Amino acid sequence: MQTSAAPLNRRMITLSIMLATLMQTLDSTIANVALPHMQGTLSASQDEISWVLTSYIVAAAIATPLTGWLAARLGVKRLLAVAVSGFTVASLLCGLSETLTQIVGARLLQGLFGAALVPLSQSILLDINPRDKQPQAMAIWGVGVMVGPILGPTLGGWLTDSYNWRWVFLINLPIGAFALFGVLTYLPRSKPSARQALDFFGFITLSLAIGALQAMLDRGQQLDWFGSLEIRIEAAVALISFVFFALHTATAGKGSFFRYELLKDSNFVTGTCFIFVIGAVMYATRALLPPMLEALMGYPVATTGLVTAPSGVGTMVAMLIAGRLVGRMDVRMMLLAGFLVSAVALYQMMGYTLVLSQSDIVWPGVIQGVGLGFVFVPLSAVTFATLAPELRADGTAIFSLMRNIGSSIGISVIQAQVTRNTQVVHASLVEHMNPANAALVQNYDLSSPTTLESLNRMVTQQASMIAYVDAFKLMFIATLCVVPLLAIVRSRRRAAGEDAPHVAMD
Repeated sequence: MQTSAAPLNRRMITLSIMLATLMQTLDSTIANVALPHMQGTLSASQDEISWVLTSYIVAAAIATPLTGWLAARLGVKRLLAVAVSGFTVASLLCGLSETLTQIVGARLLQGLFGAALVPLSQSILLDINPRDKQPQAMAIWGVGVMVGPILGPTLGGWLTDSYNWRWVFLINLPIGAFALFGVLTYLPRSKPSARQALDFFGFITLSLAIGALQAMLDRGQQLDWFGSLEIRIEAAVALISFVFFALHTATAGKGSFFRYELLKDSNFVTGTCFIFVIGAVMYATRALLPPMLEALMGYPVATTGLVTAPSGVGTMVAMLIAGRLVGRMDVRMMLLAGFLVSAVALYQMMGYTLVLSQSDIVWPGVIQGVGLGFVFVPLSAVTFATLAPELRADGTAIFSLMRNIGSSIGISVIQAQVTRNTQVVHASLVEHMNPANAALVQNYDLSSPTTLESLNRMVTQQASMIAYVDAFKLMFIATLCVVPLLAIVRSRRRAAGEDAPHVAMD
């Protein structure tokens, strides 16, 4: 990013772009808890109201790869201002919506404008900070990216219960206004670069592949996966589109939508692969707790938010500490510590039963949040340690995209596993509930429909709990399996005359 000679007000720039980042990341989860209230107001079915979430996810996924090209065409400041203002206006339209069509259209706009906020904020923080300050900058950026989705359900539940679901979106108006003011006032202008025309074929095929994949992952569990014609069509579209994109990219050379230069940086390639795995393994565990607490424990939405929110505090504290340690400590040791701490939290969750105190939920969440913070900061720092500044907008967009796709895949797989295991365990437990079971006959009247209904409810609860525990076991094993991948990370000492400490991966 080319800037003017005037001194940078880094604090105000950081505050402004972090407000924009927090606004976007909060909206990825804040609307989840308000869906039942929206459903009644908008007269929508359960299947229809899910498009409030799906439309946002798909639109953001499709638009994210465009960030680098748009930044080159418009300049970073202009693009960020357009994205913040567009996202804020779209939030207003969501809050004012009276029909399902209106709110889905407004959510599409939110996704399209919001897609650039996270990668641009990361790129700007890397640009305005010297190399020795970049780890701390990535820690601050990581707080917004990681804590926003965790705090979203808590804030959404409070706004919905205290006011109404429209405030889930209207809360963005003051945040967006402050962010826009800061961007226009403090962010230096950057000159657009004379970059080639947009590769429409590459963009369309990649967009179709990403959009179809996201829609398939988001609706697969609801539609029984490949038993549904819609899911089979989406899977076919995603596969065919990606094959066409890969073939086109391999033959188009410098005219391709995807910038080949990114693949020449081993730090970036390795870090991007890591963030995909981390998204799939570590994000999925946080998606298990809210449905478990609400469906099995009977927790209200607000209480669920309160007991899961401390994990965000653990993440925030760990990121701020990790930001100061990067460059002073072997990055592999930090990543190893993060994974092992996360594994400890999952091991504790493997002991969950239907009888849990709130502290049994809070502390493993805090521990896992700490582990996630110690993984995310060093990984973000090393991924972009050697990437050329002119490639950062493209690189951060791909980094964010791979993180989102990884988390979508991980969440979908683990939720499917929970559903399947619940059915399997339920069937296994029911086999023992028959007149031949003397203990059962002695304690229950099996001829009473009420008794049978009560027993079935108890068995379903037990089966669901066992399925959740099995899911935590799977995540525990997967987390440990990621650890050997640290062997591909190489730490490099600061060379003589080098301006700041950094690490390299190959």
